[in-house]
Amino acid sequence: MITQTSLETPSVTPTDTLIEKIHQLSPSQQQEALTFIEFLLHRDQPRQTIWDKIEERIAKLPEDVIAELPSDSSEKLDQYLYGVSQE
Repeated sequence: MITQTSLETPSVTPTDTLIEKIHQLSPSQQQEALTFIEFLLHRDQPRQTIWDKIEERIAKLPEDVIAELPSDSSEKLDQYLYGVSQE
């Protein structure tokens, strides 16, 4: 019996195995696998707080829009949201 040495056989990496198995899946199964892979890539990243997200969005607002925002919005919140006067 002839056996091949490790120098003669190419090493199969996990990437090679994954690609081979992905080719065996249906398109919907491939999409499901992709969704899972994206989950794995993002699950260990630090999550943004709501305040971080708000700051990012505010930073993208044009200066003229920011200039038109009321400076007393917290004091007159009901008036701005519901049109109710606080008199």
